[in-house]
Amino acid sequence: MDPLSQAVLGAAAAQSIANKKQLAKAAVFGALAGMAADLDVLIKSSSDSLLALEYHRHFSHSLIFIPLGALFCALLLHLLLGRYWQLRFFKQSYMWCLLGYATHGLLDACTSYGTQLLWPFSHYRVSWDIISIIDPLFTLPLLVLIALAAASKKRHYYYGALAWATLYFSLGYVQHERALAVAKNLIVDRGQQATFIEVKPSFANLLLWKIIYQADDHYYVAATRLGLNANKLWPGVSIPRLDIQRDLPWLDTGSQQAKDIERFRWFSAGFIALDPTNPYQIIDIRYSMLPNTIAPLWGIRLNPQAAADDYVQFYNAPRKGSTRAGTLWKMLVE
Repeated sequence: MDPLSQAVLGAAAAQSIANKKQLAKAAVFGALAGMAADLDVLIKSSSDSLLALEYHRHFSHSLIFIPLGALFCALLLHLLLGRYWQLRFFKQSYMWCLLGYATHGLLDACTSYGTQLLWPFSHYRVSWDIISIIDPLFTLPLLVLIALAAASKKRHYYYGALAWATLYFSLGYVQHERALAVAKNLIVDRGQQATFIEVKPSFANLLLWKIIYQADDHYYVAATRLGLNANKLWPGVSIPRLDIQRDLPWLDTGSQQAKDIERFRWFSAGFIALDPTNPYQIIDIRYSMLPNTIAPLWGIRLNPQAAADDYVQFYNAPRKGSTRAGTLWKMLVE
């Protein structure tokens, strides 16, 4: 999730073992440790633009790395803040960092991006799809409650933060199951047999969900708004799944570009297709500003004139925020 969400959940975890006088100090240690795993964004290459994708949410987010990541954070923070805050015991600093760091990978796994929790034993990208990568309704109440706990030195604000996080994650799970039921009913109504089905919350809410499934060598995208009494459905669109022999007959299957397509396929959980607007671009159809459309946020660009060892180019699609945000709002409220 976004750095602020990581920070406030890390702070909440650290406050769980702090006494009243230490709530503010624990929050600082937990917040900084809670964000630290995302330092993996510094791993990048000027020639291989997919390297950053491979190593984001990689080893630094795995469960087995938590004790070591927390140790690095604790050593640095205890050195910088320990004497100023009169923290006598390194163990205390380490435990705050351990709890803060431990929240990072688990929180990321609650989104749909994919997190390698089981590295190095598995490179599977865990994604539970119960919360958007950015969700102010989750983050802001948590931030307020953690800040109040630190400022007032009253633990009941911390308990409120814990209750809010638990409630929101539980609601996300319930909504996920409801959206999945809508998706399965849609597939049955269409008389299709789906190979893969995914549902994920749209940007910054738990009401409007994106449906993606594969059937008949096509990917289908739809959207549903989950109401209390009735759900609304937008049928959406479809696109052929990538077939390299059909879509890219010029591609040398032994080239670096062919290898990069498979790297991008792994990153995108298999949901890749040829861009209808550009025959040299491959898109990740999991993400779009509007959940009932295929308007990708990113993709890779191939070059038919490239040398055998040339890499593909990762790109971010141009954003049309104002128009799409207005449409998204209408889908939420109308």
